Amino acid sequence: MRKEESKKRIKIIKTKSGEIQTPFFMPDATRGFVKSLSFFDLKEAKIKAMVVNTYHLYLQPGMEIIHQVKGIHNFTNWKRILLSDSGGYQVFSLIHKNPQMGKITDREVIFKSPIDGSLHKITPEKSIQIQFDLGVDMMVCLDDPPPNDYPKEKILKAVERTIAWAKRCKEEYEKQIEKRKINSEKRPLLFGVVQGGEHLDLRQYCVKELVKIGFDGYGFGARHIDAEGNFLEEILRATAKFLPENSLRFALGVGKPEDIVKCFSYGWDMFDCVIPTREGRHGRIFLRKDSWKKENNLNFDEKFYENINMNNGKYKNDFKPLDKFCDCELCQNYTRAYLHHMFSSKEPLGMRLASIHNLKFYSDLMEKIKI
Repeated sequence: MRKEESKKRIKIIKTKSGEIQTPFFMPDATRGFVKSLSFFDLKEAKIKAMVVNTYHLYLQPGMEIIHQVKGIHNFTNWKRILLSDSGGYQVFSLIHKNPQMGKITDREVIFKSPIDGSLHKITPEKSIQIQFDLGVDMMVCLDDPPPNDYPKEKILKAVERTIAWAKRCKEEYEKQIEKRKINSEKRPLLFGVVQGGEHLDLRQYCVKELVKIGFDGYGFGARHIDAEGNFLEEILRATAKFLPENSLRFALGVGKPEDIVKCFSYGWDMFDCVIPTREGRHGRIFLRKDSWKKENNLNFDEKFYENINMNNGKYKNDFKPLDKFCDCELCQNYTRAYLHHMFSSKEPLGMRLASIHNLKFYSDLMEKIKI
Protein backbone atom coordinates (compact mmCIF):
# COMPACT_ATOMS: atom_id res chain seq x y z
CA MET A 1 0.00 0.00 0.00
CA ARG A 2 1.39 3.43 -0.91
CA LYS A 3 2.17 5.63 2.05
CA GLU A 4 -0.16 8.43 0.95
CA GLU A 5 -3.08 6.00 0.92
CA SER A 6 -2.68 5.05 4.57
CA LYS A 7 -5.26 6.37 7.04
CA LYS A 8 -3.64 4.85 10.11
CA ARG A 9 -3.65 6.93 13.26
CA ILE A 10 -2.29 6.70 16.80
CA LYS A 11 -4.67 7.63 19.62
CA ILE A 12 -4.60 7.49 23.42
CA ILE A 13 -7.75 6.03 25.00
CA LYS A 14 -8.41 6.94 28.63
CA THR A 15 -10.52 4.53 30.69
CA LYS A 16 -11.20 4.04 34.39
CA SER A 17 -8.70 1.16 34.40
CA GLY A 18 -5.95 3.11 32.68
CA GLU A 19 -4.78 4.42 29.33
CA ILE A 20 -4.04 2.46 26.17
CA GLN A 21 -2.60 3.50 22.83
CA THR A 22 -4.06 2.44 19.49
CA PRO A 23 -3.71 0.22 17.63
CA PHE A 24 -4.25 -2.60 20.09
CA PHE A 25 -5.37 -6.21 19.98
CA MET A 26 -7.66 -7.77 22.58
CA PRO A 27 -7.76 -11.53 23.08
CA ASP A 28 -11.23 -12.92 23.77
CA ALA A 29 -11.62 -13.77 27.44
CA THR A 30 -15.18 -14.74 26.55
CA ARG A 31 -16.18 -16.25 29.89
CA GLY A 32 -13.77 -14.18 31.95
CA PHE A 33 -10.68 -16.21 31.11
CA VAL A 34 -8.43 -17.01 28.18
CA LYS A 35 -8.25 -20.77 27.87
CA SER A 36 -5.13 -22.32 29.45
CA LEU A 37 -3.56 -18.94 30.34
CA SER A 38 -3.13 -17.15 33.65
CA PHE A 39 -3.28 -13.38 33.83
CA PHE A 40 0.44 -13.46 34.55
CA ASP A 41 0.87 -15.19 31.18
CA LEU A 42 -1.22 -12.48 29.50
CA LYS A 43 0.80 -9.70 31.06
CA GLU A 44 4.02 -11.40 29.95
CA ALA A 45 2.58 -11.40 26.43
CA LYS A 46 2.09 -7.59 26.76
CA ILE A 47 -1.71 -7.80 26.68
CA LYS A 48 -3.26 -4.57 27.97
CA ALA A 49 -6.96 -5.13 27.26
CA MET A 50 -9.34 -8.05 26.76
CA VAL A 51 -12.89 -8.72 25.60
CA VAL A 52 -15.47 -10.45 27.78
CA ASN A 53 -18.89 -11.53 26.56
CA THR A 54 -22.11 -10.30 28.18
CA TYR A 55 -24.19 -13.23 26.91
CA HIS A 56 -21.84 -15.92 28.22
CA LEU A 57 -21.21 -14.28 31.61
CA TYR A 58 -24.93 -13.64 32.08
CA LEU A 59 -25.59 -17.37 31.60
CA GLN A 60 -22.55 -18.60 33.53
CA PRO A 61 -21.50 -17.94 36.25
CA GLY A 62 -24.52 -15.60 36.32
CA MET A 63 -24.86 -12.02 37.47
CA GLU A 64 -25.64 -13.05 41.08
CA ILE A 65 -22.06 -14.26 41.45
CA ILE A 66 -20.53 -11.18 39.84
CA HIS A 67 -22.72 -8.87 41.94
CA GLN A 68 -21.26 -10.36 45.11
CA VAL A 69 -17.74 -9.23 44.23
CA LYS A 70 -18.81 -5.93 42.62
CA GLY A 71 -17.83 -6.57 39.04
CA ILE A 72 -15.87 -8.67 36.59
CA HIS A 73 -12.50 -7.02 37.40
CA ASN A 74 -12.75 -8.21 41.00
CA PHE A 75 -14.13 -11.62 40.05
CA THR A 76 -11.24 -12.31 37.66
CA ASN A 77 -8.58 -10.19 39.41
CA TRP A 78 -7.74 -8.62 36.04
CA LYS A 79 -7.03 -4.97 36.80
CA ARG A 80 -6.38 -3.86 33.25
CA ILE A 81 -8.89 -2.73 30.60
CA LEU A 82 -11.95 -4.84 29.78
CA LEU A 83 -14.43 -4.38 26.95
CA SER A 84 -17.74 -6.23 27.04
CA ASP A 85 -19.25 -7.43 23.80
CA SER A 86 -23.04 -7.22 24.02
CA GLY A 87 -23.40 -10.90 23.12
CA GLY A 88 -25.75 -10.01 20.28
CA TYR A 89 -23.69 -11.92 17.74
CA GLN A 90 -23.76 -15.08 19.85
CA VAL A 91 -27.51 -14.88 20.59
CA PHE A 92 -28.46 -14.13 17.01
CA SER A 93 -26.15 -16.83 15.63
CA LEU A 94 -27.84 -19.29 17.97
CA ILE A 95 -31.27 -18.36 16.61
CA HIS A 96 -30.24 -18.03 12.96
CA LYS A 97 -28.74 -21.53 13.09
CA ASN A 98 -31.71 -23.03 14.92
CA PRO A 99 -35.00 -21.06 15.05
CA GLN A 100 -36.19 -23.46 17.77
CA MET A 101 -33.72 -21.77 20.13
CA GLY A 102 -35.58 -18.46 20.22
CA LYS A 103 -37.03 -15.53 18.34
CA ILE A 104 -36.15 -11.93 17.55
CA THR A 105 -38.69 -9.13 17.83
CA ASP A 106 -38.34 -5.37 17.60
CA ARG A 107 -38.66 -5.20 21.38
CA GLU A 108 -36.35 -8.00 22.52
CA VAL A 109 -34.57 -11.26 21.91
CA ILE A 110 -36.02 -14.40 23.49
CA PHE A 111 -33.71 -17.39 23.60
CA LYS A 112 -33.08 -20.73 25.26
CA SER A 113 -29.86 -21.25 27.15
CA PRO A 114 -27.66 -23.81 25.36
CA ILE A 115 -26.45 -24.81 28.84
CA ASP A 116 -29.71 -25.94 30.44
CA GLY A 117 -32.54 -24.97 28.07
CA SER A 118 -33.86 -22.23 30.36
CA LEU A 119 -35.70 -19.34 28.71
CA HIS A 120 -34.25 -15.81 28.75
CA LYS A 121 -35.11 -12.38 27.43
CA ILE A 122 -32.61 -9.68 26.50
CA THR A 123 -33.61 -6.14 25.60
CA PRO A 124 -31.24 -3.30 24.67
CA GLU A 125 -31.88 -1.86 28.12
CA LYS A 126 -31.11 -5.11 29.91
CA SER A 127 -27.92 -5.57 27.90
CA ILE A 128 -26.66 -2.17 29.04
CA GLN A 129 -27.69 -2.84 32.64
CA ILE A 130 -25.75 -6.12 32.64
CA GLN A 131 -22.67 -4.43 31.21
CA PHE A 132 -22.81 -1.75 33.91
CA ASP A 133 -23.10 -4.51 36.50
CA LEU A 134 -20.02 -6.15 34.99
CA GLY A 135 -18.21 -2.85 35.57
CA VAL A 136 -16.26 -2.87 32.31
CA ASP A 137 -14.30 0.01 30.81
CA MET A 138 -15.89 -0.16 27.36
CA MET A 139 -19.27 -1.57 26.34
CA VAL A 140 -21.07 -2.34 23.09
CA CYS A 141 -24.70 -1.73 22.15
CA LEU A 142 -26.97 -4.70 21.47
CA ASP A 143 -27.42 -4.98 17.70
CA ASP A 144 -28.95 -7.27 15.08
CA PRO A 145 -26.13 -8.98 13.12
CA PRO A 146 -27.70 -10.90 10.19
CA PRO A 147 -25.67 -13.27 8.00
CA ASN A 148 -24.08 -11.37 5.10
CA ASP A 149 -25.80 -13.60 2.53
CA TYR A 150 -29.30 -12.59 3.67
CA PRO A 151 -31.43 -10.77 1.05
CA LYS A 152 -30.88 -7.03 1.10
CA GLU A 153 -34.38 -6.33 2.42
CA LYS A 154 -33.70 -8.54 5.46
CA ILE A 155 -30.37 -6.83 6.08
CA LEU A 156 -32.11 -3.44 5.86
CA LYS A 157 -34.55 -4.63 8.52
CA ALA A 158 -31.60 -5.59 10.72
CA VAL A 159 -30.03 -2.17 10.15
CA GLU A 160 -33.23 -0.42 11.19
CA ARG A 161 -33.49 -2.58 14.31
CA THR A 162 -29.81 -1.97 15.10
CA ILE A 163 -30.36 1.80 14.90
CA ALA A 164 -33.51 1.67 17.04
CA TRP A 165 -31.78 -0.49 19.63
CA ALA A 166 -28.70 1.75 19.63
CA LYS A 167 -30.94 4.67 20.56
CA ARG A 168 -32.49 2.65 23.39
CA CYS A 169 -29.03 1.57 24.56
CA LYS A 170 -27.80 5.16 24.64
CA GLU A 171 -30.85 6.28 26.63
CA GLU A 172 -30.39 3.46 29.14
CA TYR A 173 -26.66 4.20 29.31
CA GLU A 174 -27.39 7.81 30.32
CA LYS A 175 -29.94 6.63 32.91
CA GLN A 176 -27.40 4.26 34.45
CA ILE A 177 -24.72 6.96 34.57
CA GLU A 178 -27.10 9.19 36.52
CA LYS A 179 -28.47 6.38 38.71
CA ARG A 180 -25.02 5.09 39.67
CA LYS A 181 -23.58 8.63 40.03
CA ILE A 182 -20.65 7.87 37.72
CA ASN A 183 -18.47 10.87 36.90
CA SER A 184 -16.91 11.64 33.52
CA GLU A 185 -13.55 10.10 34.44
CA LYS A 186 -15.07 6.80 35.53
CA ARG A 187 -17.76 6.38 32.88
CA PRO A 188 -17.39 3.45 30.47
CA LEU A 189 -16.99 4.19 26.76
CA LEU A 190 -19.97 3.18 24.63
CA PHE A 191 -19.78 1.75 21.11
CA GLY A 192 -22.51 1.62 18.48
CA VAL A 193 -22.30 -1.14 15.86
CA VAL A 194 -22.49 -0.58 12.13
CA GLN A 195 -24.53 -3.17 10.24
CA GLY A 196 -25.33 -3.42 6.53
CA GLY A 197 -23.73 -6.62 5.33
CA GLU A 198 -21.91 -6.27 2.02
CA HIS A 199 -24.03 -3.28 0.94
CA LEU A 200 -22.10 -0.02 1.15
CA ASP A 201 -25.25 2.10 0.97
CA LEU A 202 -26.67 0.32 4.03
CA ARG A 203 -23.39 0.64 5.92
CA GLN A 204 -23.31 4.37 5.16
CA TYR A 205 -26.94 4.81 6.18
CA CYS A 206 -26.33 2.95 9.45
CA VAL A 207 -23.30 5.13 10.24
CA LYS A 208 -25.26 8.30 9.52
CA GLU A 209 -28.05 7.35 11.91
CA LEU A 210 -25.71 6.09 14.66
CA VAL A 211 -23.69 9.30 14.53
CA LYS A 212 -26.90 11.26 15.14
CA ILE A 213 -27.30 9.32 18.40
CA GLY A 214 -23.65 9.83 19.30
CA PHE A 215 -21.16 7.28 20.62
CA ASP A 216 -17.56 7.20 21.80
CA GLY A 217 -16.75 4.67 19.13
CA TYR A 218 -18.24 2.54 16.38
CA GLY A 219 -17.74 -1.13 15.60
CA PHE A 220 -17.86 -3.02 12.33
CA GLY A 221 -20.75 -5.44 12.78
CA ALA A 222 -21.37 -8.96 11.42
CA ARG A 223 -18.79 -11.02 9.54
CA HIS A 224 -15.86 -9.33 7.84
CA ILE A 225 -15.58 -12.14 5.29
CA ASP A 226 -17.94 -13.30 2.56
CA ALA A 227 -19.48 -16.75 2.13
CA GLU A 228 -16.28 -17.99 0.45
CA GLY A 229 -14.09 -16.68 3.24
CA ASN A 230 -12.74 -13.70 1.32
CA PHE A 231 -11.85 -10.61 3.36
CA LEU A 232 -14.30 -7.76 2.68
CA GLU A 233 -11.52 -5.29 1.98
CA GLU A 234 -13.53 -2.57 0.25
CA ILE A 235 -16.37 -2.75 2.78
CA LEU A 236 -13.95 -2.29 5.70
CA ARG A 237 -12.10 0.51 3.93
CA ALA A 238 -15.26 2.41 2.99
CA THR A 239 -16.93 1.97 6.37
CA ALA A 240 -13.90 3.50 8.12
CA LYS A 241 -14.19 6.53 5.85
CA PHE A 242 -17.86 6.94 6.76
CA LEU A 243 -17.06 7.19 10.49
CA PRO A 244 -16.23 10.45 12.32
CA GLU A 245 -12.52 11.22 12.48
CA ASN A 246 -12.58 11.80 16.24
CA SER A 247 -14.33 8.53 17.12
CA LEU A 248 -12.78 5.19 18.02
CA ARG A 249 -13.13 2.46 15.41
CA PHE A 250 -13.43 -1.15 16.49
CA ALA A 251 -13.02 -3.87 13.85
CA LEU A 252 -14.88 -6.59 15.75
CA GLY A 253 -13.61 -10.09 15.09
CA VAL A 254 -10.85 -9.06 12.68
CA GLY A 255 -7.99 -11.30 13.64
CA LYS A 256 -5.71 -12.51 10.86
CA PRO A 257 -2.43 -10.57 11.03
CA GLU A 258 -2.63 -9.40 7.41
CA ASP A 259 -6.25 -8.29 7.89
CA ILE A 260 -5.36 -6.33 11.01
CA VAL A 261 -2.56 -4.57 9.13
CA LYS A 262 -4.91 -3.65 6.29
CA CYS A 263 -7.64 -2.43 8.63
CA PHE A 264 -5.19 -0.30 10.60
CA SER A 265 -4.12 1.35 7.35
CA TYR A 266 -7.80 2.08 6.60
CA GLY A 267 -8.21 3.85 9.95
CA TRP A 268 -9.44 1.10 12.33
CA ASP A 269 -8.02 1.28 15.86
CA MET A 270 -9.06 -1.79 17.84
CA PHE A 271 -9.15 -5.51 17.10
CA ASP A 272 -10.19 -8.72 18.81
CA CYS A 273 -10.27 -12.39 17.87
CA VAL A 274 -9.86 -15.93 19.18
CA ILE A 275 -7.33 -16.79 16.46
CA PRO A 276 -3.98 -16.53 18.29
CA THR A 277 -5.02 -18.58 21.32
CA ARG A 278 -7.22 -21.05 19.46
CA GLU A 279 -4.46 -21.71 16.94
CA GLY A 280 -1.90 -22.00 19.72
CA ARG A 281 -3.92 -24.65 21.55
CA HIS A 282 -3.92 -26.72 18.37
CA GLY A 283 -0.20 -26.38 17.79
CA ARG A 284 -0.37 -23.80 15.02
CA ILE A 285 2.28 -21.15 15.47
CA PHE A 286 2.84 -17.67 14.01
CA LEU A 287 6.49 -17.12 13.07
CA ARG A 288 8.11 -13.87 11.99
CA LYS A 289 9.96 -13.89 8.68
CA ASP A 290 13.37 -12.27 8.23
CA SER A 291 11.77 -9.07 6.90
CA TRP A 292 10.38 -8.50 10.41
CA LYS A 293 13.73 -7.17 11.69
CA LYS A 294 14.06 -4.40 9.12
CA GLU A 295 14.54 -1.02 10.78
CA ASN A 296 11.77 0.60 8.77
CA ASN A 297 8.18 -0.56 8.38
CA LEU A 298 7.54 -4.01 6.99
CA ASN A 299 6.50 -4.39 3.39
CA PHE A 300 2.99 -5.53 4.23
CA ASP A 301 2.26 -6.26 0.59
CA GLU A 302 4.38 -9.35 1.15
CA LYS A 303 3.86 -12.16 3.64
CA PHE A 304 5.68 -11.01 6.76
CA TYR A 305 4.99 -14.16 8.77
CA GLU A 306 4.35 -17.86 8.33
CA ASN A 307 2.29 -20.52 10.07
CA ILE A 308 3.76 -23.82 11.12
CA ASN A 309 2.03 -26.80 12.71
CA MET A 310 3.95 -28.33 15.58
CA ASN A 311 2.04 -31.59 15.20
CA ASN A 312 3.99 -32.20 11.99
CA GLY A 313 6.52 -35.03 12.40
CA LYS A 314 9.26 -33.03 10.69
CA TYR A 315 9.79 -31.11 13.94
CA LYS A 316 10.61 -34.27 15.92
CA ASN A 317 14.35 -33.72 15.48
CA ASP A 318 14.33 -29.93 15.07
CA PHE A 319 16.35 -28.51 17.97
CA LYS A 320 16.24 -24.87 16.89
CA PRO A 321 14.39 -22.24 18.90
CA LEU A 322 10.84 -21.75 17.69
CA ASP A 323 11.19 -18.11 16.54
CA LYS A 324 14.61 -16.43 16.51
CA PHE A 325 13.01 -12.98 16.67
CA CYS A 326 10.83 -13.67 19.73
CA ASP A 327 11.66 -13.20 23.41
CA CYS A 328 8.68 -15.07 24.88
CA GLU A 329 9.07 -17.86 27.45
CA LEU A 330 8.73 -20.57 24.81
CA CYS A 331 11.25 -19.19 22.33
CA GLN A 332 13.86 -18.35 24.97
CA ASN A 333 13.80 -21.70 26.75
CA TYR A 334 12.57 -24.57 24.56
CA THR A 335 13.20 -26.13 21.15
CA ARG A 336 10.80 -27.00 18.37
CA ALA A 337 11.46 -30.68 19.06
CA TYR A 338 10.40 -30.29 22.69
CA LEU A 339 7.25 -28.40 21.74
CA HIS A 340 6.42 -31.09 19.17
CA HIS A 341 6.94 -33.71 21.89
CA MET A 342 4.50 -31.90 24.20
CA PHE A 343 1.80 -31.74 21.54
CA SER A 344 2.38 -35.38 20.60
CA SER A 345 1.97 -36.24 24.28
CA LYS A 346 -1.09 -33.98 24.62
CA GLU A 347 0.66 -32.10 27.39
CA PRO A 348 -1.28 -28.92 28.37
CA LEU A 349 2.00 -27.04 28.90
CA GLY A 350 2.52 -27.09 25.15
CA MET A 351 -0.84 -25.43 24.56
CA ARG A 352 -0.07 -22.78 27.16
CA LEU A 353 3.36 -21.92 25.79
CA ALA A 354 2.16 -21.85 22.19
CA SER A 355 -0.73 -19.55 23.13
CA ILE A 356 1.59 -17.16 24.97
CA HIS A 357 3.89 -17.08 21.94
CA ASN A 358 1.06 -16.31 19.51
CA LEU A 359 -0.27 -13.52 21.72
CA LYS A 360 3.23 -12.04 22.01
CA PHE A 361 3.43 -12.14 18.20
CA TYR A 362 0.21 -10.12 18.03
CA SER A 363 1.37 -7.65 20.69
CA ASP A 364 4.64 -7.12 18.84
CA LEU A 365 2.73 -6.69 15.58
CA MET A 366 0.68 -3.86 17.12
CA GLU A 367 3.91 -2.05 17.93
CA LYS A 368 5.49 -2.79 14.56
CA ILE A 369 2.65 -1.35 12.47
CA LYS A 370 2.88 2.00 14.29
CA ILE A 371 6.21 2.72 12.61
